[in-house]
Amino acid sequence: MAATETRLLLLGAVMIFEPVNGYQVRRELLSWGVDDWGHINPGSIYSGLATLTRQGHLERHDIVEGARTVAVYTSTSSGRDELARLAQECLETVEPVSSLPFHTALSLVPLLPRGRFLEHLEVRLERLDVARAQWDQTLTHSPPDSLPPHLPGLLTLWRQLAEVERAWVQDLVLRVSAGDLDFAGEPASWAPPADDPGWQMEADRRRYRTALGLV
Repeated sequence: MAATETRLLLLGAVMIFEPVNGYQVRRELLSWGVDDWGHINPGSIYSGLATLTRQGHLERHDIVEGARTVAVYTSTSSGRDELARLAQECLETVEPVSSLPFHTALSLVPLLPRGRFLEHLEVRLERLDVARAQWDQTLTHSPPDSLPPHLPGLLTLWRQLAEVERAWVQDLVLRVSAGDLDFAGEPASWAPPADDPGWQMEADRRRYRTALGLV
């Protein structure tokens, strides 16, 4: 996974559960299947948390619990700004050969304001239209035999994928505009099942907040 998507996922996981320890971040992200669809390995999660801490996007707190010390992480204002920047980049950038940045940002929708998310999607729609027009221009106005034989088929594939994506994004815009999904600052309409590990993380979160004097 590219650095952009890894950073976005790590910042997002911390912001959802903070204060949160590294093992919990690792377990949560692996439960999302990021080792399959995102190709992120467990070791890079810990190194990524350390890097984001050095850069000032996260803050590490060492909490003593009995005979052990637990390192827990919270986001900083810089980290929240970084998440917003990365989300914008991933939602607005159209890459015909990789949809991973877009899918990564979509996995963190509850951390984004509804209005801002819609603005990003409108930009993406515009850029999809520009890309489709460019591929059409190349396909219809290139001199005969000026393109390698395989390229027209590839451009046609990109254009058709862009058409499918555009229809999907337009439908998402309509749904979100009508109040669908949950966004930052809004009441949650969904809760995990009773046996979900997230409930233990919530209990740990309350304990960490007490230890840090955040309650």
